[in-house]
Amino acid sequence: MQQHDIAHHLATPLMNPAYPPVVPRFTDREYLNIVYRTDRDALRAVVPEPLEIDEPLVRFEVMRMGDVTGYGPYTEAGQAIPVRYEGERGEYLHAMYLDNFPATASGREASAYPKVTGSPALYVDHGALVGVLDYGTVRVATATMGYKHHELDPEEAAAQITVPTFMLKLVPGFDGTAQVAQLVRTEISDVVVKGAWSGPARLQLFEHVLAPLADLPVREIVSAAHILTDLTLAPVRPVHDYLAR
Repeated sequence: MQQHDIAHHLATPLMNPAYPPVVPRFTDREYLNIVYRTDRDALRAVVPEPLEIDEPLVRFEVMRMGDVTGYGPYTEAGQAIPVRYEGERGEYLHAMYLDNFPATASGREASAYPKVTGSPALYVDHGALVGVLDYGTVRVATATMGYKHHELDPEEAAAQITVPTFMLKLVPGFDGTAQVAQLVRTEISDVVVKGAWSGPARLQLFEHVLAPLADLPVREIVSAAHILTDLTLAPVRPVHDYLAR
């Protein structure tokens, strides 16, 4: 392969890249969102400056992707933290766990999503919507919500999932020092809310050294939502460079 051909390739391995060259469209993306109150000091320990915290809240999410262009169906779980950046309210993506390697690799390499492998699931069990996350063979999260107890306004549902999202893009050099260290911003676009519901909910987080969701402990359940959508993820753009100083 000639040198000028290399730059036209997206990822390695060259002949079968880890992820496809597509802008994915998510069809029938199903959310279980539980917003809970946690300890302010715990949030301060993990939310990077210059992001600011108002209330000590966390959104635990489990998402079942019905179909995704280039990736197919998969499931994802994680934690997002409400923050402000230069007066704009949004969420900081703290951690995400997936059961699909191409989606994990592209999220990290082509974007800045804090994705690692895990085994999440979302299903209905005896009148409850259940979201779980296992890391290896160990259960680290169990969320339950009353199944479709109350209709949720579609505009309110769309507002929950379309807030600006902030993430860290960290790329080390070969000597271990930071080559890229940026705070980036993205958001969801082209949203079609197909159904949305609220209801009572519970959330249990279990301690695990490699999946430390419980480091942001559950003190009070604030709200819960079950949302079915179609959507597209916008490209990320840097908003703060940690190496500029």
